[in-house]
Amino acid sequence: MNLLQLQKLRIKLKAYESNLLDDSCRMVLDAVNTSETKAVGPIPLPTKRRIFCVLRSPHVYKDSREHFEIRTHKRIIDVYSPSERTMESLRGLDLSAGVDVEIKSF
Repeated sequence: MNLLQLQKLRIKLKAYESNLLDDSCRMVLDAVNTSETKAVGPIPLPTKRRIFCVLRSPHVYKDSREHFEIRTHKRIIDVYSPSERTMESLRGLDLSAGVDVEIKSF
């Protein structure tokens, strides 16, 4: 794809731990700012909560249950008019293992 046609990149970051996610957002913004490109974000999206109810004992004491929760934190960063230098700096990032990154171009 020709970068002259590329107007905007949307970078979606997801993680279970919010501090890992914030560190990764900071690294992405530092990489974008070194190439002097305009970026907006990180924009926090609603946290998805998944709650699981588990019986404490498999056969008796049905009223005794435990609840476990998994929270998925999400952030969006928009990069406007990315240059080749911006793309190279984003490719060279070494983000944490617990962070899922999804990049879309518009």
